[in-house]
Amino acid sequence: MKKINELKVKIFADGADKSGMLEMYSKPFIHGLTTNPTLMKKAGITDYRAFCKDILNTINDKPLSFEVFSDDFAEMERQALEIASWGENVYVKIPVTNTKQQPCYELVHKLSTQGVKVNVTAIMTLSQVRDVVSALDPNVPSYVSVFAGRIADTGRDPLPLMAASVEILKLAPAAELIWASPRELLNIYHADQIGCHVITVTNDILKKIDLIDYDLDTYSLDTVKMFYADALAANFSL
Repeated sequence: MKKINELKVKIFADGADKSGMLEMYSKPFIHGLTTNPTLMKKAGITDYRAFCKDILNTINDKPLSFEVFSDDFAEMERQALEIASWGENVYVKIPVTNTKQQPCYELVHKLSTQGVKVNVTAIMTLSQVRDVVSALDPNVPSYVSVFAGRIADTGRDPLPLMAASVEILKLAPAAELIWASPRELLNIYHADQIGCHVITVTNDILKKIDLIDYDLDTYSLDTVKMFYADALAANFSL
């Protein structure tokens, strides 16, 4: 089994907890970071601009994605231009549609042709991938973020769609495909096997990296010991 540093897929840390983000940023196998309004809300962030700029004081040499949060495309554009101005390493996350299911492709094209590095997010179908890629400036760096984990949540195998997306992205040489919302460490290997460029991984999954190629007999014993210790700690009796 390949070690993390032997994989071609780039691992991005996904989170909004400042200490966790800085911890992941310091690790050599983390090549970028992403966040989103939901993660920021869970982390208790109240001042969006202040939080982002504070993080950028330290994380300024690895890609870092921040998301617009308007439902109106004109306001999305205004927010995107401000966010993009915060740093050369900043990518602007644009949802593939607004809440009315109106597609973002025109806005993506407008921003991309202005040189804004976009990260088009919440994608779940091949037709969305095709339309996003068609809207991108092929020479401007961008990310196409397909939520493979959420696709898997519906009982569908995301691997065929992700493999097809890799091929579609060849039409935009500066764009990279993101395997988003992975559910387990194994997904990193899935992404690597199909040639996906990036996978975003939350800290709870990243904490399992030390288990890669861990001896299964030892892991079995660890599990038995855990059950035994917890039963003792709970003072169970029959």
